[in-house]
Amino acid sequence: MKRRDFVQSGALVLLLGVQQLARGATILAVRVWPAPEYSRVTIESDALLTFTQNFIPNPPRLAVDVRGIDLNPALKELVAKVGPTDPTINGIRVGQFGPGVVRLVVDLKQPVAPQVFNLPPVAAYRHRLVFDLYPTVVADPLEELIAERMKDATSASPQTPQSNTAADPLGELMAQKSNPSASTQPPKFGSNQTQGASTSVAGSPLSTGSGGQKGLSNQEGPFMSVPRPQVTDRLIIIALDPGHGGEDPGAIGPGGTREKDVVLRLAHRLRERINNSTVNGNAMRAFMTRDSDFFVPLGVRVDKARRVKADLFISLHADAFFTPNPQGASVFALSQGGASSTAARWMAAKENQADVIGGLNVKARDVQVKRALLDMSTTAQIKDSLQLGSAMLGEIKRVGKLHKPKVEQASFAVLKAPDIPSVLVEAAFISNPVEEAKLNSDAYQEQLADALMKGITAYFARNPPLARNRSL
Repeated sequence: MKRRDFVQSGALVLLLGVQQLARGATILAVRVWPAPEYSRVTIESDALLTFTQNFIPNPPRLAVDVRGIDLNPALKELVAKVGPTDPTINGIRVGQFGPGVVRLVVDLKQPVAPQVFNLPPVAAYRHRLVFDLYPTVVADPLEELIAERMKDATSASPQTPQSNTAADPLGELMAQKSNPSASTQPPKFGSNQTQGASTSVAGSPLSTGSGGQKGLSNQEGPFMSVPRPQVTDRLIIIALDPGHGGEDPGAIGPGGTREKDVVLRLAHRLRERINNSTVNGNAMRAFMTRDSDFFVPLGVRVDKARRVKADLFISLHADAFFTPNPQGASVFALSQGGASSTAARWMAAKENQADVIGGLNVKARDVQVKRALLDMSTTAQIKDSLQLGSAMLGEIKRVGKLHKPKVEQASFAVLKAPDIPSVLVEAAFISNPVEEAKLNSDAYQEQLADALMKGITAYFARNPPLARNRSL
């Protein structure tokens, strides 16, 4: 090659390189994940994006200048991706702020504590620039559950004057004492009660729950108060944890079914059953760590269950393997030592990757605090978790195949609540085409939700919930 040709060739390569640098990063996708707890905006690109941010409190908005890119149709899509029901974001504006600098302004419906950070490539994702917008005013989830239960109880109670009068047996008794001739019939406490029968009046002024009132506990007659056994007089809360969500789709079946979608539908079905059930006369309520499609870090899932003082924690997943052959449901509990099998160890390692794929801001100050909770598991918690898992397996096998006949154990991060019996249910192998179809079947999901509910009931029959300072 002649020297002139060589120089020209080198100049051409250099020119192409400069053009490549000038072009900057390519935007691959933009996504918006609305949720009551926080809203997330994600910009995925083929190269690392640098940025500066500025939060303006009045009116609340977040301005982020992204360097190394030019305004393009992909970025403009963000404007249309914000829905009217987004609880946090009012709208997004994008514009070319300068050469190679795009400004995004996120108009907010309420003040937020923003976190803007980069995520390195992982799994199917390339570089991601993430805006997490956390509302500064957060509702107490336990108070919301109690208020919801009280609202249901009020709406279910008869509102007629006749019913209100009949519901006060002590008032009727006092009226009879002051006017004996007014009535010779004892007040009625229920449709099946007769004069002279021993009765238990749950929730009435005569009921003490600890042996009856003084002066009445040793007398025969319709006003005798009989204590109910094992009554805690409080709300029983079951934390349901649909796995994955948002940026983390979980396992994907051969037909394109995403794990995060099928387990969320299963959780909604199970929530309905829990909310319509009781334990020893006490109302039950389901609390979901996510009730729509957004990402929740593993430590936050545990922390949320502890904040509502959950009695049980049930994490719902759909199994996957490299081949389509494995099938059947499994239930896992925590292990303080080694895993009960190689498969259990592999499964725990896979599920524990959810934070990396979903996009955890590792620089956030509270990450270490939340992860500290994951090191306080107890022997008693694991024992109760194994009993809960066994009760569930006994019911699941009636509606489908089991992958393992007993509860397996491994170090699942999401099961490390120190004071809550916790299990992880793998509903089926989503990587098996037959079981993928079952997971998409309403009929199978209904059967599986019934089985899980029966397992919860069977567990509480042997392990009544303890009394706590959480009355209705």
